[in-house]
Amino acid sequence: MGKENCTTVTEFILLGLAGIPTLRVFLTLVFLLIYGVTVLANLGMVALIQISIPLHTPMYFFLSHLSLVDFCYSSVIVPNMLPNILNAGKAISFLTCHVQFYLFYTCVVTEVFLLAVMAYDRFVAICNPLLYMVIMSPKLRVVLVSGCYICASACALIHLCLALRVTSYKSNVINHFFCDLPPLLSLACSDVTVNEILLFVVATFNETVSIVVILTSYLFILVTILRMRSAQGRRKAFSTCASHLTAIVLFHGTILSIYCAPKSENSGEADKVATVFYTVVIPMLNPLIYSLRNKDVTQALRKVLRSKIDA
Repeated sequence: MGKENCTTVTEFILLGLAGIPTLRVFLTLVFLLIYGVTVLANLGMVALIQISIPLHTPMYFFLSHLSLVDFCYSSVIVPNMLPNILNAGKAISFLTCHVQFYLFYTCVVTEVFLLAVMAYDRFVAICNPLLYMVIMSPKLRVVLVSGCYICASACALIHLCLALRVTSYKSNVINHFFCDLPPLLSLACSDVTVNEILLFVVATFNETVSIVVILTSYLFILVTILRMRSAQGRRKAFSTCASHLTAIVLFHGTILSIYCAPKSENSGEADKVATVFYTVVIPMLNPLIYSLRNKDVTQALRKVLRSKIDA
């Protein structure tokens, strides 16, 4: 593409989700329902953990932040995505596009680190139950969660600063339903090799560190479970770990496929499908997988509902 076709843009056009026009209303209603459940489940979980004293433990402290992050990064994407399904080609300003990318990337990387922290928390709880509350002190909890937010914000800021250095684009039409970095960089006229390499390196590093922590933690957990004498205790622990690992595999699998895998000419549509999964579906599933199957949560919810009814 020659330089004569490069221009400075003030807004981008989001193509949204390609599909059959007759399904647009149906897809909009489905995603609206999913988003409604996401908001209710995640904010409800945060509120329940805050008001229920039995849930004031390290595990639920981390779960409350996971729910908050799920709510935030879904809210960065879905409300803007819904109108775009009905009317493809929605315009978004240059500044808003980059802000959306920054907030989205911050939330996603925060969740990557939070999942690793939660795996470490389960390792301490199962492998060192007598020292659990001593090791996972309030100070350490705050340090771990703050570290997740700070590291994620720093990663996102690096990519944002590099993206803002791109001054001209071949086109202002983004083949996506939000301002993700890879499709944005594909439109750049200037050399974005540094941006693409840094995106790959940072994403791979974050994923590798998180996955190593998770796998190491669950390996020790597995060894501890196998040593348990109680068959019922083993089944309960295996069930909990299986649920956690399922959510982890789904989330990390989609991240790796989008940001760490080699790209082809036809990868755009596949990336959009994968992105829908972890921006729309996974935030709804996480409260169900991590919390609502837990007896402590269900008992706390019943107690709160009973107190409201009696009042």
